[in-house]
Amino acid sequence: MPIQIDDIERISVVLLVLGLINVNNSALIFIFLTALFFYCTKPFSMLPISQASLKKIFGFCAAFSLMLMTWAIAPAYAYDNPDLLPQTRTNIIDLADSLSSMQQEKLDADLDQFESETGWKLRVLTQFDRTPGRAVKDFWGLDDRSVLLVADPRGGNLLSFSVGDALYALLPRTFWIELQTRYGNQFYVRDNGEDASIIDTIGSLKTCLRQGGCLVVPGLPREQWILTLITSAIGGLVFGFAAQPRDGKGFSWQWAMIFSPLWGILFIAFGVGPVVTRTSEWLPLARNFAGFALGAIVAYLLPMLSSKPTSET
Repeated sequence: MPIQIDDIERISVVLLVLGLINVNNSALIFIFLTALFFYCTKPFSMLPISQASLKKIFGFCAAFSLMLMTWAIAPAYAYDNPDLLPQTRTNIIDLADSLSSMQQEKLDADLDQFESETGWKLRVLTQFDRTPGRAVKDFWGLDDRSVLLVADPRGGNLLSFSVGDALYALLPRTFWIELQTRYGNQFYVRDNGEDASIIDTIGSLKTCLRQGGCLVVPGLPREQWILTLITSAIGGLVFGFAAQPRDGKGFSWQWAMIFSPLWGILFIAFGVGPVVTRTSEWLPLARNFAGFALGAIVAYLLPMLSSKPTSET
């Protein structure tokens, strides 16, 4: 029985649904586009195209899609090139030349000493157009108490990590995200260099593991402190506006308490919290309190400052 236009429409709808559900699969993307073509050409069914020609076209597309799907689901093999591994034992494989020879020697000795003191294994791999791949796992004997730092400048972020399961009890996943975004972002690498990014990252890891874990990355970058200062000042503005005199009364404590969730989150959660959890210095905290107080005073006095005395005519 020859295939009909209505049959092609039904098949196209089914393939459209499959393509939408599995749009990440390259084979199904092709099926999706093929089905879309047939579905959209239905209005031209009045053209003098024989049913046999349509059947041949659809059969060719289906066969090609099946071949593409077979290729797409072929097993993927991890890259493994042990020829790039050094002949001597070392904690650093610097294929991208991110570190100087002196930096490598010092960092290698520090990592050996840190491992002997704590039992935690930290390793560094830099790569650009060459990588040993999974061969480093056997070379270094990476296990649940190991951290592999991979520095690759080809991506948007310089750093990535392979973390052993035992470390998540001390350093949660949010810690690794913050560590990557702080030291691996393009601005930090541009201003400080790839070597400083790697060394500072290892320094933060050593500090946290020595003290038994961290919830956040130690240290308060200037950019992050400025953000906390801004949120503190905004919280003060909200507090001041809420406490403005109303109905001839003085300080409006009731309205200030009503708006306390807003200014409390801005000041305490976003202004004070990030500071006290990342540094023991009192100066950034004092500046944030001053920013909150200044914002509150300005907002509270704004109606009085804006009101002008009426002049007698």
